[in-house]
Amino acid sequence: MTVLLLIAAGGFAGLTGALLGIGGGVVLVPLLVVGFDLPLEEAVPASLMCVVASSCAAAASYVDNRLSDIRLGLSLELATVLGAISGGLVAAYLAPAMVAVVFGFFTLYVALQILLVRSRGQELVGAAYTPTNYPLGLSGSFVAGGLSALLGVGGGPLKVPLMSYGMRVPFKVATATSNLMIGVTGAASVASYAWRGHVKLSLVSPLVVGVLAGACFGSQLMPRVPTSVLKKLFAIVLLVVAVQMFWKGGEGLWPSMLK
Repeated sequence: MTVLLLIAAGGFAGLTGALLGIGGGVVLVPLLVVGFDLPLEEAVPASLMCVVASSCAAAASYVDNRLSDIRLGLSLELATVLGAISGGLVAAYLAPAMVAVVFGFFTLYVALQILLVRSRGQELVGAAYTPTNYPLGLSGSFVAGGLSALLGVGGGPLKVPLMSYGMRVPFKVATATSNLMIGVTGAASVASYAWRGHVKLSLVSPLVVGVLAGACFGSQLMPRVPTSVLKKLFAIVLLVVAVQMFWKGGEGLWPSMLK
């Protein structure tokens, strides 16, 4: 039964990750921590492995359909990988409860960004565009890589709004390009966890099965679904996740702060 639940969790994470370009880690980490009562030391590297799988499944479809901006993705990925390596090294010195609280603030930010930031009407995939503000894109990608290593989210929740609102890239192109990049980011992030022996194949294997299926379906569905509907529904999920992670992190932080 646990294996089936893990496959289902992976499928949901892969579906939402492919639809929104976030790799699924922003969903999978709280699911594993809250739903399966796993420590963050195990949930984060498992999520990163699933981010790699989700990227492989979704990016192939988006590149084939010419939704991904390959040139932009390659330009931003170098900074992202450097940030991921740095974040992976820092993660060894952080308390799990503190990381949970950081994750809560992060998911809260993403949810509010989705709900409050209005689109500029630049949603047509075939519309001509020119990415702007590369310094912002490179520095933001470095931060996204660090968050990927610390939180197991692949950096997508930051890179999608960064490209869409900061670099004036159409949202669906930003989503597809993020899916292209997060696999490399996740692989760079998970390396330090694997070195310390925190990647458990018995946990990762059923998750990857579900993620691959969900990401394949999501990549076919994304071009046909209005992004405004998807973003609002997902923002509600993220708000619930933020509350759960604040509670989980608070259980470990508040007693130690009161001593």
